[in-house]
Amino acid sequence: MNLNEFLHMGGYAAYVWSSYGLAAVVLAANVLAPMRQRRRLLRRLAQRERRARRNP
Repeated sequence: MNLNEFLHMGGYAAYVWSSYGLAAVVLAANVLAPMRQRRRLLRRLAQRERRARRNP
């Protein structure tokens, strides 16, 4: 089996490689989404704390 045959995947390359790509996107989203939410939450909490300090 040479590299060209491997990449062609027996005629199913479009399905196989798009599946790999979609899986990679989902995995990346599963890592990045909680990071973004955490950053947003920390920013909101900091704003609330600043407001609470200004208005005792």
